[in-house]
Amino acid sequence: MYRITLSIVLLYLKIYSMSKGILLVNLGSPDSPDPKDVKRYLDEFLMDERVIDVPLWARNLIVRGIILNTRPKASAEAYKKIWWEEGSPLIVISERLQEKVQQKVDYPVALAMRYGSMTIKDGLQELVDKGVDEVFLIPLYPQFAMATTETILVLAEEIRKQHFPNLKISDLPAFYNKPDYIDVLSESISKHLEAKDYEHLLFSYHGVPERHIKKRDITKSHCKIDRSCCSTPSPAHEFCYKHQCVEVTRLVAEKLNLKEGTYSSSFQSRLGFDPWLQPYTDRTIERLGKEGLKKLAVVTPAFVSDCLETLEEIAMEGEEIFHEMGGKEFTTIPCLNDDENWVNLLANWINEWATTETTTV
Repeated sequence: MYRITLSIVLLYLKIYSMSKGILLVNLGSPDSPDPKDVKRYLDEFLMDERVIDVPLWARNLIVRGIILNTRPKASAEAYKKIWWEEGSPLIVISERLQEKVQQKVDYPVALAMRYGSMTIKDGLQELVDKGVDEVFLIPLYPQFAMATTETILVLAEEIRKQHFPNLKISDLPAFYNKPDYIDVLSESISKHLEAKDYEHLLFSYHGVPERHIKKRDITKSHCKIDRSCCSTPSPAHEFCYKHQCVEVTRLVAEKLNLKEGTYSSSFQSRLGFDPWLQPYTDRTIERLGKEGLKKLAVVTPAFVSDCLETLEEIAMEGEEIFHEMGGKEFTTIPCLNDDENWVNLLANWINEWATTETTTV
C-alpha cells in the first residue's frame, strides 16, 4: 500500500514538474532577396503537398519543371522592394512579437517558420534544451487552412515522433471568431482609419484553391463554394477557410458598425489555372476603381504579420491598379504585427493554456 501511494505521489510530482514552453510558428521567408535563396525557399514551399495538392510526379513537373524556371527572378524583385535593412519584414516582425510576448509570460518562447532556415525542429530543440517537455504550439494564422495551420501541425507531429518522442505538444486552434481577437483586430482597424477619409473597406484574404475547401469538408456534402453554405450552420465550419474568412468580415463589420455596401471581402495570391476562392482582390480593386470609387482602404486579416503579400501585392500592386482605374486615395491597414493589444492577447491565451493544463492534470 505504501509503495502504491508513493508511486502515485511521484507520478503527480513528475506531472506537475513538467516544464512548459511556447512555440510561435509563422510562414517563413527566403534568407535574402537573392534569386538563389528565393528559388530554394519556393521549392520547399511549393513542393509541400498541402500547398500544391497534386500527385508528386505532377507537383515535380509544375514546381521544378515550370515555376522554379520562371518565377524566382520575378519573386526576388518583389522581395527586394519590401526588404528591410534588418532583413525579411515577416521575420523581423515575428521576432519583435516573440520578444514582446516573452516579456509578458513566465515560459520560454521560441520562434519558428514552416518554410526556410528557421525550422520547426530548431524551435522545438531550443525549447527542449531549456528543459521544456510540454509545448504550446501557436500557428500564427487566425483561420484554419490546409496550406497554413494544417501543414504546420502535421510537420510538428512528424518531428516530435522522430526527434522528441517524450515531448508533449498541444496547439492553439483557429482563433478567427474568438471575441477577444475580434476586439483587438477591430480596434487596430479603427485606429488606423481614424484620421482617414475612406469610402469602402476591403477585407482581402489569402486565396486557396476551391478544392481545398471541399477536401476539408468533414461532412463531405456541406461546402458548395457559394454564398449560402458559409452562413448555414455546419460542423464543416471548423475546418472551412472560406467560412472563417466570411465570419471575420461579418464580426468586424458588426463590431465597427460598418454600413452595408461600405465593405466587402476578396481573395488574393492565386496560382495556376484551377478555380480559387473568389472574388479576386486585384479584380475587385479594379472594379471598384472603374465604378468611380475614389477612396479605398484595404485590410488583410488572414495575416497577423506584414509580409510580401501585404507589403508588395496589396500596398504596391493594389495601389497601382486602383490609381490606374481612376482611384485617388489608397490606404493599406497594417497587420497586427507586434501591436501591444495583440501581444497582450497572445500572453493571455498562453497563461490560460498553462493554467488549464495544470488544472486538467
